[in-house]
Amino acid sequence: MTDKLEMMIDEALNAEERALLRSVGAEPGYFKQVWGVFGGEIGWVSWLLMLFQILMFAASVYAAIRFFNAADTLEALRWGLPSATLLILAAQTKMLMWPTLQANRVIREVKRLELQLARREN
Repeated sequence: MTDKLEMMIDEALNAEERALLRSVGAEPGYFKQVWGVFGGEIGWVSWLLMLFQILMFAASVYAAIRFFNAADTLEALRWGLPSATLLILAAQTKMLMWPTLQANRVIREVKRLELQLARREN
C-alpha cells in the first residue's frame, strides 16, 4: 500500500517538487543519526556527556578489576559497589541520546509533511 501511495504522490509532483523531495531523501541510518546528535548548536553537550560516560566506564572497569582481586569481603564491597554504580550511570548517560534521536526523527517527518502541504497549496 505504501509503494502505491508513493507512486501516486510521485506522479502528481512536477519536476521541481520531485527534486526537492529527493533532496530530503529517505531516513538516514542509525549511525548517521547518532553522529547528527554531536553536531549543531548543542552538540558540545553530547560530546561532554560522552566524555563523562567514557570516564565513568573506565573507572568502573578499574574498580571491577580491583573487586575481582580483592582478598577479603570488605575490600570487595569497597570496590564492587562503586564499580556497579559507575557502570549503571555510564549506561544511563549513553541512553540520554535516544530521546534526542527520536525528536530528530519527528522533526524530519514534520518537515516532510510541511513539504507535502506546501505542494498541495500550489
